[in-house]
Amino acid sequence: MREFIVEADGGSRGNPGPAGYGSVVLDAATGQTLVEAAEYIGVATNNVAEYRGLLAGLRAAHELDPSAKVHVRMDSKLVIEQMSGRWKIKHPDMKPLATVASRVFPPEQVTYEWIPREQNKHADRLANEAMDAGKRGEQWSPATSTAELDTAAARTTVAEPAPADVPKAEAVVRAATAVASPGWAPADLGAPATFVLLRHGETPLTPQKRFSGSGGTNPSLSDVGREQAERAGAALARRGTIQAIVASPLARTRETAAIVASHLGLEVSIDDGLIETDFGAWEGLTFAEVRERYPDDLNAWLADPHAQPSGGGESFAATATRIEATRDKLVAAYAGRTVLLVSHVTPIKTFVRLALGAPPESLFRMELSAAALSAVAYYADGNASVRLFNDTSHLR
Repeated sequence: MREFIVEADGGSRGNPGPAGYGSVVLDAATGQTLVEAAEYIGVATNNVAEYRGLLAGLRAAHELDPSAKVHVRMDSKLVIEQMSGRWKIKHPDMKPLATVASRVFPPEQVTYEWIPREQNKHADRLANEAMDAGKRGEQWSPATSTAELDTAAARTTVAEPAPADVPKAEAVVRAATAVASPGWAPADLGAPATFVLLRHGETPLTPQKRFSGSGGTNPSLSDVGREQAERAGAALARRGTIQAIVASPLARTRETAAIVASHLGLEVSIDDGLIETDFGAWEGLTFAEVRERYPDDLNAWLADPHAQPSGGGESFAATATRIEATRDKLVAAYAGRTVLLVSHVTPIKTFVRLALGAPPESLFRMELSAAALSAVAYYADGNASVRLFNDTSHLR
């Protein structure tokens, strides 16, 4: 049986603030680095970043060998004690992450050990590389990482035997890509948590293509929107797969969800994490009106996912961080079940973008119609599969 060591760390420059994590998987027998992973995750706390690092390390180890024994080493006393079962997990942001992490491997295959920070430098430097990349508006790339060279120059990072003339950067890229198997999941992972994503029906603002986020007038559905919700509900009732409904708290999503629920005979739960992006001073304006009044802010927003709309709205990067946390919480709560999430354009596009591993600018390349259905399945090993996008056949 193979044995791996997972070292993980996370950090936040502000707590909460710009955050990132780093993880490394080592061969326990040789000390050889098998996989490095790091990611800038937007605004988060230190503890959330540390849990994200742990989860990434466990998933990477699982991709290498799901039957392996894993020894986790971290300098976070909190994470180690909570995952060992000695301390209770009280914070709502950490509970779903800990739940998902505990399910990557059977509990008997994983042990935990606290180590001093100076013994966790590899993962720490990966996390800092990720945060530095985020500050530049980029994501961490294994091809440019020097974390391993900085901490253990004698190690060789490979995911598979590499020829002597293969440079370290290319070998690290092999390590990073070896952990991904998007779109395909082994049959023994069990039934996924499947999110059927329904955008709300039309409001009076929808056909006018006006910004309508969480900071605006909170419009209700129009007559057209209510008819769209009825048709969506009837179509979902015919399919008969929905087991629960969760909606954004805004009026248009609550109303859409209630209409669909009347067809399915289900109750509606509300989750604030599904709310639309706050578009600040742009609420209620058309794109052309924003271009005329706030040209510099609009150009910055189109070019940088961390840029906020005028007047202190929510950036796409902040929305993505919120959706990631909501996704992880709901995946843990609805493991093996199919749940309808009634939400908005930006959150639904973000669910799809994250599932595909697509860059933030992909949000501008997706068309999502009112009352359209999309679907993403989430498996126990952390992989996701996009099953459907922008289906409006039920409206014809």
